[in-house]
Amino acid sequence: MKFAITSKGDTKSNTLMHKMRSYLLDFELVYDEDQPDIVISVGGDGTLLYAFHRYRNRLDKTAFVGVHTGHLGFYADWVPDEIEKLVIAIAKTPFQVVEYPLLEVIIRYSHGGKENRYLALNESTVKSVDATLVMDVEIRGQHFERFRGDGLCLSTPSGSTAYNKALGGAILHPSIPAIQLAEMASINNRVFRTVGSPLVLPAHHTCMLKPVYGPDFQITIDHLTLLHKDVKSIQFRVADEKIRFARFRPFPFWKRVRDSFIAD
Repeated sequence: MKFAITSKGDTKSNTLMHKMRSYLLDFELVYDEDQPDIVISVGGDGTLLYAFHRYRNRLDKTAFVGVHTGHLGFYADWVPDEIEKLVIAIAKTPFQVVEYPLLEVIIRYSHGGKENRYLALNESTVKSVDATLVMDVEIRGQHFERFRGDGLCLSTPSGSTAYNKALGGAILHPSIPAIQLAEMASINNRVFRTVGSPLVLPAHHTCMLKPVYGPDFQITIDHLTLLHKDVKSIQFRVADEKIRFARFRPFPFWKRVRDSFIAD
């Protein structure tokens, strides 16, 4: 089996990374940063997001597993004290593959240039560069509302516990192939109206944003912030691709939710 390891970059994470690499090489696994069968993320959820984007062109061939060196993460199910156990599991045990849905983002431009396509593991947000965001929201090709406010957030089920939750969105189990649209500080008065509630869209529904004012927008794809000019439309849907996680033991989603937000 070929493996690669990504690290958060701090001393603790780097030490664990080098230790795990040495152990796995002793088990005669092959270190391959270009074409790994399994990628071990050492750090937190941000580290795994980085690994996901680095290997986004190998999602059907590469599985991910996380070791968290800080606070409990939603994508990291191992702790530093367990790395010997994890190494033995990787070297000796066939892993179960668990797949989570991803968000596809397609940005098209008024000048007719080549569209840009992105994949997000957590979410994508859209904000105006220097004014209130005014967007027509279409669902399945039909006009739904004209949004005015700070911005809009489209999230995956696994990303529903991140920025989406802070915006009042629902927490979705990652086995559900869906995306969620949440508003950021929408303007609602006698003149302007939005639904004012997060929307959960199934895999066969597409959400399209079309600018009403201003062609330039700040668009995030997970931890990446991008400035796009002359935007004609931004399309969101459940991607055909999925992220694959290597599971060597149960990792219940609702237990992670409880441990992160409720447990002492």
